[in-house]
Amino acid sequence: MRMSPADPSAMTFEVGQSVPRQEDAILVRGDGRYTDDLSLEGQLYAAFVRSPHAHGVIRGIDVSGARAMKGVVAIYTGGDLEGHGYGTLKCQIDLPNRDGTPIRKPVRKALATDKVRFVGDPVAMVVARSAVQARDAAEAVALDIEILPAVTAGEDAVAPGAPQLYDDVPGNVILDFHYGDAEKVAAAFAGASHVTKLRIVNSRIVVNPIEPRSAIGSYDRKANRYTLHAPSQGAFGMRNNLAAAMGVAQERMRLVTGHVGGSFGMKSSVFPEYVVLLHAARLLKKPVKWTDQRSESFVSDHHGRDMVFEAELALDARGTFLATRFSGIGNMGGYLSPFAPMMATMNIGKNSIGMYRTPLVEVQSKCVVTNTAPIGAYRGAGRPEGNYFMERLIDTAAAEMGIDKAALRRRNLVAPQQLPWATPIGTLYDSGDFPALLAKALEVADWGGYKTRQRDSRKAGKLRGRGIGCYLEVTAPPSNEMGGLHFEADGSVTIVTGTLDYGQGHWTPFAQVLTSKLGVPFDKIRLVQGDSDRLIAGGGTGGSKSIMASGSAIMEAGDRVIEKGKLVAAHLLEAGVADIEFARGRFTIAGTDRSIGVMELAERLRTGPALPEELPHSLDVDHVFQAAPSAYPNGCHIAEVEIDPETGQVEVVSYVMVNDFGTLVNPMIVEGQLHGGVVQGIGQAIYEMTAYDESGQLMTGSYMDYAMPRAADVPFFSFTSQGIPTANNPVGAKGCGEAGCAGSLPSVMNAIVDALSPYGVRHVDMPATPQTIWRVIHGRR
Repeated sequence: MRMSPADPSAMTFEVGQSVPRQEDAILVRGDGRYTDDLSLEGQLYAAFVRSPHAHGVIRGIDVSGARAMKGVVAIYTGGDLEGHGYGTLKCQIDLPNRDGTPIRKPVRKALATDKVRFVGDPVAMVVARSAVQARDAAEAVALDIEILPAVTAGEDAVAPGAPQLYDDVPGNVILDFHYGDAEKVAAAFAGASHVTKLRIVNSRIVVNPIEPRSAIGSYDRKANRYTLHAPSQGAFGMRNNLAAAMGVAQERMRLVTGHVGGSFGMKSSVFPEYVVLLHAARLLKKPVKWTDQRSESFVSDHHGRDMVFEAELALDARGTFLATRFSGIGNMGGYLSPFAPMMATMNIGKNSIGMYRTPLVEVQSKCVVTNTAPIGAYRGAGRPEGNYFMERLIDTAAAEMGIDKAALRRRNLVAPQQLPWATPIGTLYDSGDFPALLAKALEVADWGGYKTRQRDSRKAGKLRGRGIGCYLEVTAPPSNEMGGLHFEADGSVTIVTGTLDYGQGHWTPFAQVLTSKLGVPFDKIRLVQGDSDRLIAGGGTGGSKSIMASGSAIMEAGDRVIEKGKLVAAHLLEAGVADIEFARGRFTIAGTDRSIGVMELAERLRTGPALPEELPHSLDVDHVFQAAPSAYPNGCHIAEVEIDPETGQVEVVSYVMVNDFGTLVNPMIVEGQLHGGVVQGIGQAIYEMTAYDESGQLMTGSYMDYAMPRAADVPFFSFTSQGIPTANNPVGAKGCGEAGCAGSLPSVMNAIVDALSPYGVRHVDMPATPQTIWRVIHGRR
């Protein structure tokens, strides 16, 4: 898709080029504008009072001492919010129970009024003239809480006699989910030559983005309108959800997001703090600002993952997959976040199938509430979990049946000639070459030379293991997306779209799409994403869909610009519309050298002579792309690890990834996304451990207790692309944002188990910390 000499600068900025991220210069200089960098005139400062107990009845909240402290302007409790018409914080997932009854959605108000249900549950907000004064006064608020027994593990929550979090949620089960034909699956298992079973824990993660949450609420009395400045993953959708939480019409709410320092799913939600900030701003007639502290964020942010499943794989004598069955529990935490039930239910089923010809799938899971921080979407949101369960089953089955792990995968892969492939869970794979991906990954990883490396490790006193992690993900459910193109007076072009960059680098690839489509000079392109007032639609960023949704919206908007431009160019060039061609950024009369560039045409429309009424008077377009089907990014990752048997320390020493993401708009950004996702997966696999004690206190509530992966903890990665464009969207892209986690969890954990296999180890759960590995080794010895 080479661009033209019409604009030589465009040639190096087209789709497929590794263009450096244009947004990085601002961030590297320290000129980023995150929410905490923002101050509004006359603003006050807020701090939250949070429950120090995991479970208890609120008997009283004494604010008298705090109210008398210097600088304190107001204190709000849950009772103060009553009678103002506010809604509740709602879960957006409506899956039915196996008996057809609806999911239970316990009510969550912005501030707890009856019970507290996790350490960190907000119960009051202090507003003062400085942030320090607000925090000091918050510590002076006296809580009278009747402590109740707590339960923190999902499996314990459904045990007889477990503490009950809600009167209307018997047994703590908010959803008893089932998918699949139980009779057919049972028959397949009964007739199988071999059945592999594993109990697998997908451990809880603290999200820990580089930028903690922050927000400023304000209220315009004349317009009767709220504005919230806050990090998000999409200003339009979050505006709508926030309006619902405030009990107002959507047009009375504005959401503004500047730079965002990471989210991974967590910042997509409306949190209770936002409602209270807006409440205070309206009553106090001043903006109110709050910034989370890191220690506070450990307990107040949504956590990720946290599920326990019994995974089963039925095979015939040759090792052909007959059926899978996943039965487990998903821990929802103390309240339901907007997407919490999705991960342990349908996303397990859809993504566990992977690249394989598994004819039958059954998923049965219970989503339960516990006295822990609520679970939310975290990079992949059930996609890495489903792939992880399946890949651990395959490696275990290969060992049990004496079949080479690569050969077992190879004989069950969907072949290219079998595409499109309809899965038993309703998805349809449109493109790919899964055997070629596996073959390439084995080649790049030097699979045949492994024995030599293993001997070298043994000589150095280390155990070495290798693991394969094949994955296929179902990207986010379809949603409409805005593609606005505005030709500005200063000669620039503004892209307006409803996805949102919280670290991925949207400006550069979106500009590449526009440059390739219209020949607009790359350095003249600007991007607006974070202001809900500028948007007419927006599905937000999540589920690896941004380039598919916004990229397609930009391309279709470009088509409309071309349509409008041909009408005007025909008039200015004195030709018939049918004779006007568009290519390489220029409108040309066919067969002649008479032409006008798109940027010149936009300028003529702004400043030139009046045009007939029936012609367009600008090239501006506000277009809504109607949602495309999901896509299916896939790949094969191979990791090698070394383990020190004396200390239990695990080191990832080699990591190879071969991926199919369809069209790569910017290969360098894609590779960077994979690096980040792989490191997060390695972090969950080896380092990150979230632990609660019996009373529900978070024991890993700081970086002194919670280990995060660092650059020195990972090797240099080998990245190979074997993309086959999808026909499911105009860009041909499949999405890449979550794939690193999907490939790294199984490849790293399979490698660890492989390294420990001389001790007869069949399975190890995450995180494989030195303590865990040392105990496994010395227990076997």
